[in-house]
Amino acid sequence: MKQLFAAVFITSVSFSQVSAEELDVRINGEIGSVTVETVDGPVEIMRNQDPDATIDPKYAKTSRNCPPFCVQPIEVAPGVTTVGEIEVLELAEKGIKLIDGRTLDWHLDGTIPSAINMPYTEMASRLDEIGCTGGAGNWDCTNAEEVLLFCNGPWCGQSPMAIKAMLREGYPPEKIYYYRGGMQAWHSLGLTVVEGQM
Repeated sequence: MKQLFAAVFITSVSFSQVSAEELDVRINGEIGSVTVETVDGPVEIMRNQDPDATIDPKYAKTSRNCPPFCVQPIEVAPGVTTVGEIEVLELAEKGIKLIDGRTLDWHLDGTIPSAINMPYTEMASRLDEIGCTGGAGNWDCTNAEEVLLFCNGPWCGQSPMAIKAMLREGYPPEKIYYYRGGMQAWHSLGLTVVEGQM
């Protein structure tokens, strides 16, 4: 069952919701679950406890036409840090804004708890939402926020295109994290997915 949530960034995270010992399927040896506070209340991120669970068929395809579905490099751009699931949770704990760079239809169908939707097609015009001032073609990103972008997975170019647009507009690369595994890896690990919001 999907949980409804408000499209907001994380205000606080606690790694103590469920101890690792209480679960058969843990995030790792120390972390059982992570609770993310949103304006609609807490959302617990944990792995599916059903040992017979399978991946959502939308993320089970292995062969998609390239282009546009080409395998993305680990390093999307110099200075941008690529991360995995544990780092996503650690960055979330620090209050880093999670940005779903996919188109709205994908976002509405399911996303990482607390992620906001900033589609790659709109990124260059929405940098004011993440600390820049000015406007397209004339952004001042001196006070840019640290952000983490993701999309559908290693074969998805939406968040890499968003990151490249950000860099082109002057966003500092050291303030960008890229979760290359995206929703495909998130689903494959059975981590909590919630419905996206407009």
